[in-house]
Amino acid sequence: MSSETPVTNTAGLGLPPLPSGWQVKRLRFIATVQTGMAKGKDLAGEDTVEVPYLRVANVQDGYLDLTDVATMPVPVRDLDRYRLQPGDVLMNEGGDFDKLGRGHVWHGQIEPCIHQNHVFAVRPHGVSPEWLNAYTGSAPAQFYFMGRAKQSTNLASISSSNLMELPVVVPTDDERDALLAFLDSETARIGALIEKKLRFIELLHEKRQRLVTQIVTTGIRSGTLLKESGVCWFKQIPAHWCVKRLRHVTQSVKAGPFGSSLTKEVYVSSGTRVYGQEQVISGDFALGDYYIDDSLAGELSQYRVRPGDVLISCVGTFGKIAVVPISAEPGVINPRLIRLRLNSLVDPCYLAEILRSSIVFEQFQLWSRGGTLDVINVGTLNSIFLPIPPPEEQISLLEQIRVRSAKLDALVYQTERSIELLRERRAALITAAVTGQIDLHEAT
Repeated sequence: MSSETPVTNTAGLGLPPLPSGWQVKRLRFIATVQTGMAKGKDLAGEDTVEVPYLRVANVQDGYLDLTDVATMPVPVRDLDRYRLQPGDVLMNEGGDFDKLGRGHVWHGQIEPCIHQNHVFAVRPHGVSPEWLNAYTGSAPAQFYFMGRAKQSTNLASISSSNLMELPVVVPTDDERDALLAFLDSETARIGALIEKKLRFIELLHEKRQRLVTQIVTTGIRSGTLLKESGVCWFKQIPAHWCVKRLRHVTQSVKAGPFGSSLTKEVYVSSGTRVYGQEQVISGDFALGDYYIDDSLAGELSQYRVRPGDVLISCVGTFGKIAVVPISAEPGVINPRLIRLRLNSLVDPCYLAEILRSSIVFEQFQLWSRGGTLDVINVGTLNSIFLPIPPPEEQISLLEQIRVRSAKLDALVYQTERSIELLRERRAALITAAVTGQIDLHEAT
């Protein structure tokens, strides 16, 4: 189309019949798409200024996370070219499938501020920013993004030219305002419920951690003779236990490959599995489809995993730990994991429970940068103190942890499922609103 002509074949776009007066227009007729600045450019000899920039991690689904905003040098002559303006709709260019097109409206929270090339700044002129932001989160928009995206394993990205061809449903002004007010009210109510449930899950995790901490420091038998441990994080332990640094209960502690060995360019459809935080956080080693060629896996053989290895997420909040099961495919760890290979002094599952306890959390809080537990390194891991019972006792203690925490774990699962259903409800509500399927007279 060479001029602004509404799209008439809504059925071909996967849209239901629209109310009278509603139109469908390509994004390029109602907005401009501003691409961001790439990092790592050679700026030698340029007159530059250091400014904050937004990256994919800052642009979440329905909100902006501005707790950690990095800066980059920008040529002074290019600052206006990349500067964000209030009313811009920020959309992620790609990443994991759930990040594609994810966005939020920029309200000028930081000035000046620019955006990286993996984030688009969509500047509407024929539709309100709030409506466009709501529409891009709907099922028809997400279906369009996935259909036009360039896909590699489970990564996806969409070009600015494809983004500009996005068909956008545009209602009448009165209906738009009423629907946005309705969505604001309903999504805020759902959001508040989700926040309460997330807090409940936090409390359940804290209660489980207290339970585990008690068992792995004092055991389960009342009247057990105790002795001084010699460390401040657990002052007394059963007299027949010992205290070991982690390096004394492992054969090796190995961080994932540093640098460019494992980037999305080397992933293939089959071969040797690459394990990362996706498996560790969920505890499900069947998840994910990152593979590398077997020849590259041979070069990275020192990073291979085997059943019984303990994997720890080393970037992000500490506590994400998993034991490699017997059923796991042969694979290697990525740079976001550390692999512990144990000796006979400790059972892998028991060690995982110790590592999730508050006594280890407190040690990491002392040694981690800024006390934020954002990065864990091999040196810190090797230095932590652990209370170690005899191997045969570890199995009975582990069973008690499982029995006593079963109800808490079930509550966590049920609450997480209810959050998923609320998020599905919110997504369905947005889709119904932006495609004209809500009768506000009935809804109110």
